[in-house]
Amino acid sequence: MTNQSTRAHQSIFHGWFVVAAAFAVMFVGFGSAYTFSAFLEPLQRDFGASRGSISLVFSIAGFLYFALGVVSGPLADRLGSRPLAIVGMILVAVGLAAASLARSLVEVYLAYGLGVGIGVGCAYVPAIGAVQRWFVRRRGFASGLAVSGIGLGTLAMPPLASLLIASVGWRGAYLALGAIALLGGGLALLIENDPKDRGLNPDGDPPRDAAGATTNAGGTSVREAVRSTHFVGLYVSCLVCSFGAFVPFVHLVPYARDHGVAASSAVLLLGMIGAGSTAGRFFLGALADRMGRDRSLIMVLIGMAFAMVIWAVAANVWALAAFAFVYGVFYGGWVAVLPSVVMDYFGGRNVSGIIGVLYTSVAFGTLVGPSAAGFAYDSSHSYALPILLSAAANVIAALVVMAISARGETRTVTSATS
Repeated sequence: MTNQSTRAHQSIFHGWFVVAAAFAVMFVGFGSAYTFSAFLEPLQRDFGASRGSISLVFSIAGFLYFALGVVSGPLADRLGSRPLAIVGMILVAVGLAAASLARSLVEVYLAYGLGVGIGVGCAYVPAIGAVQRWFVRRRGFASGLAVSGIGLGTLAMPPLASLLIASVGWRGAYLALGAIALLGGGLALLIENDPKDRGLNPDGDPPRDAAGATTNAGGTSVREAVRSTHFVGLYVSCLVCSFGAFVPFVHLVPYARDHGVAASSAVLLLGMIGAGSTAGRFFLGALADRMGRDRSLIMVLIGMAFAMVIWAVAANVWALAAFAFVYGVFYGGWVAVLPSVVMDYFGGRNVSGIIGVLYTSVAFGTLVGPSAAGFAYDSSHSYALPILLSAAANVIAALVVMAISARGETRTVTSATS
């Protein structure tokens, strides 16, 4: 029996354990962060603040957890992804617990914005970067599976937060979420940087001779990558897209409440984004391996624009649910496909560092977009302009990716990864 169990365990490629650990980090970290929409009304009421001022809490956190990838990514390439992921999850827990004690909005900015922002920033890029190295042929699928933790976290955590707020108040809810975040730190112990450290090849392939070996060890330096046309195009695309990409995570619930949707139903709309996102990360990530990851990236950006148009005309819970699911599918596909495109272009040697630099674009968009949408609402009492601008931004982002794909610039990594 022992020998059978050992053989069964050895038959499971260790890369899938790395995927599972990254999934757990995404589930707990982003799931906690994306509960924010459920807290917007209680925070606005208790601190007597405008919707734009409260939205800035999420914008600060979002800016940090994408911007810090420029630091955590290179550190992961040098020191390994596991310690950074563990520290990140501990910081998320501390930030949420500290937010439960906040006596002013400034203290919420410091506790939630800095704690959750720095924590997720430490963990996200290292975890997703580690997954890229363990796979070649199934990279899109593995990446999609790992980041589907964000989708399932968005599905499960906001309704849980809403129940906690109803039963123990927003302070007790933040404290409970902090305790849950510690679980992510424990599961992050399974993250490992590179299959070669275990004497394995990507995808679990058997050892080959030097001429036929499959490897992710090659690739460009960060300096070389950021000077390339492909990187600049990806950066511009991500920057433009992210101005609107996170607006629904903050404003969909208050939008629904403004249109007469009950609070219990409104918070479930975030869960619909999570459900769609899980499907998109899982299926569109796998589809990208077949149809080409460049084409898939263009498709998901156009899909996000289409979903925003649905939101612009939605006025009841069913139309909003349709928007939330469709948007989630394409948003999830965007998050899943993008790291694989980076790996295709630039190789695995410095993939975490390159992804970290790329995600600073998302950081700036996240800092501006949700808070600007809130201030626009405070001014006009309407979300129409932010929603339509978000749709236009996604179309522009897709056109940028089309342009760099059409250039035919020689890639560092060629057919082995596409």
